Amino acid sequence: MSTPERQAPDVVHDDERLTQRLPVAKMFAATLAGTAVISAVMLPIHWNGVEGSTAASKIDTLLDVMIVLSSFVFSLVIVMLGYALLNFRAKPGDEGDGEPIHGNTRLEVAWTLIPTVIVLFGAGYSWATLNSIEKRHPGHMNVNVYSQQYAWNFTYPGPDRFSRGVLHVPVDRQVVFSMHALDVIHSFWVPEWRIKKDNVPGITTQAVVTPDRIGTYSLICTELCGFGHSTMRATVVVESRQDFQKWLSALPKPPPEYTGNGGSDTGPSGGPESAAAQAGA
Repeated sequence: MSTPERQAPDVVHDDERLTQRLPVAKMFAATLAGTAVISAVMLPIHWNGVEGSTAASKIDTLLDVMIVLSSFVFSLVIVMLGYALLNFRAKPGDEGDGEPIHGNTRLEVAWTLIPTVIVLFGAGYSWATLNSIEKRHPGHMNVNVYSQQYAWNFTYPGPDRFSRGVLHVPVDRQVVFSMHALDVIHSFWVPEWRIKKDNVPGITTQAVVTPDRIGTYSLICTELCGFGHSTMRATVVVESRQDFQKWLSALPKPPPEYTGNGGSDTGPSGGPESAAAQAGA
């Protein structure tokens, strides 16, 4: 037997009537409840581990804010999807076409406006956080970082000193890392500092960190740079200024391939800017 054709409905729903059918208040309340539950589970987890710099708490707070926003968006989508599945499903035995419903302008404006506001807020908050972290302090120290397959090397300006595979920095002093890639793209990351920055061949990138926790950490390359990528590590030591100066004074001069820029923002190694910054160590 052939299935009888379903008659087209006499009424076509417009924007206003469809909007009136939606329990907006209940859906919003369910979204807030879902946001609260997910946030309560996710926020207590210390995702990034030990805080080892003044930037760490700011970045962890930024992550928490983004978790709450993401929980809200996820809950909103799930609530709307669940409502649609339950209330607009076909009845048992109904094999006809669905009702012809025109696009809903209010809903389209809402689902465009809400993500836009969230993204703009996240971008603005992230920019303000990064701007605060990268604000230069008087007397900051400069360090050159050289990355290559598969090793890290460092030079310290004023007078130039060279360290192969080991990075020492004084505690509670801002450090500006000027980074140079000698072959392919690498990425500078000490998890406890939270700061991560790519080292790109042909240009000098910079990362600004103020370590505030004495200890020994690992510098990790987080940009896939070849077969030895997973072994590209360096030891990072955060120590008192007295211990740092003692270690620094015992370092040799850098080889010729690691000279030409001692990490100063304004000139080559040994220039007045780098010497003045190093003198405050």
